[in-house]
Amino acid sequence: MQAEIVADLLRGAQDVLLEQDLIKKIEEKRPLRIKAGFDPTAPDLHLGHTVLINKLKQFQDHGHEVLFLIGDFTGMIGDPTGKNVTRKPLTRDEVIENAKTYEEQIFKILDPTKTLVMFNSSWMNAMSPADLIQLAAKHTVARMLERDDFSKRYKNGQPIAIHEFLYPLIQGYDSVAMRADVELGGTDQKFNLLVGRQLQEQYGQQPQVVITMPILEGLDGVNKMSKSLNNYIGITDTPDDMFGKLMSISDELMWRYFELLSFRPMTEIRQWRQECQLGANPRDYKVLLAQEIIERFHSAAAAQKALENFEARFQRGAMPDEIEEKEIKIQGEHYGIANILKDAGLTASTSEAIRMINQGGVKIDGEKISDPKLEIAVGASHVYQVGKRKFMKVMLAN
Repeated sequence: MQAEIVADLLRGAQDVLLEQDLIKKIEEKRPLRIKAGFDPTAPDLHLGHTVLINKLKQFQDHGHEVLFLIGDFTGMIGDPTGKNVTRKPLTRDEVIENAKTYEEQIFKILDPTKTLVMFNSSWMNAMSPADLIQLAAKHTVARMLERDDFSKRYKNGQPIAIHEFLYPLIQGYDSVAMRADVELGGTDQKFNLLVGRQLQEQYGQQPQVVITMPILEGLDGVNKMSKSLNNYIGITDTPDDMFGKLMSISDELMWRYFELLSFRPMTEIRQWRQECQLGANPRDYKVLLAQEIIERFHSAAAAQKALENFEARFQRGAMPDEIEEKEIKIQGEHYGIANILKDAGLTASTSEAIRMINQGGVKIDGEKISDPKLEIAVGASHVYQVGKRKFMKVMLAN
């Protein structure tokens, strides 16, 4: 039974330091304090962020206490992890506003009765300059330069501000202040998490277990999920958008999403994968994944409706019930179709619009068009569709 619990808690994990320490802590038969820190640098979470939050949920389900740390103090320093330049710190107002959004969104997954939301300003604001100097004395510059991003910047002659060295120290001290038993983080946070483990030992505490989780790939299956790359699924996306995006992922990527995003047992997921290898349609399992995630962030009814809308739109060619409307001001009496698609935001450029038309990927009012030189008269209102999921109702006006 204990082996099954450990296997569930370590599902999908990249690194575990140390697994035997985790087993010993679990054997103590007490609720463990499970820490994960989030700098409030972005107001909206996407599924990539939820990989860690899902893991927190698994610990909750096994009776442990989640310490959800909002790094309002460290957020004003700016996390240098993975950066080749000094990161611009957030203002206090930005930190507070973003922190509110985090609290609103995490309880779509976590049980609020088993979650303690903490802010590291609670103890860092009380730390004197002398205290901070004593903390800094517990780590060396040579050890800091072992961190890959710092090492590269130092070798390339790129500046490293002194306050950036403080970031991993303060993140590590958070574990001391919170008396964390386990800390979760992305693979890019491994160095910082180990600093916490080291500092706890120096402060006379049992060192925390470090568990790192993989960085989730976005819809393209190559780059990490990111809003800047537009390959993300936001947890506040509409059910229809969520469904369409999840159905667009590759069959191979689907299994990674199942492992890191689904709460279904791995035995069931492995069985489904075997069924696909024997000839079952991967689409059917992708539907189950999409419905599970939509139900988590919306409702079971919304998940069912999204499936019905998807089938209507993409199997029978129907248009969505609600379509965004836009008015485009033009000079003259006619406007080229390529310009309309670009100005409506349906394509990034007129050249992309022309390419999509030539490939048969553009419809007007449900009818496919083939003439990239088509012109539309002023005063006309039509529904333009590019590809399978982009719709816009456009009115041309002077």
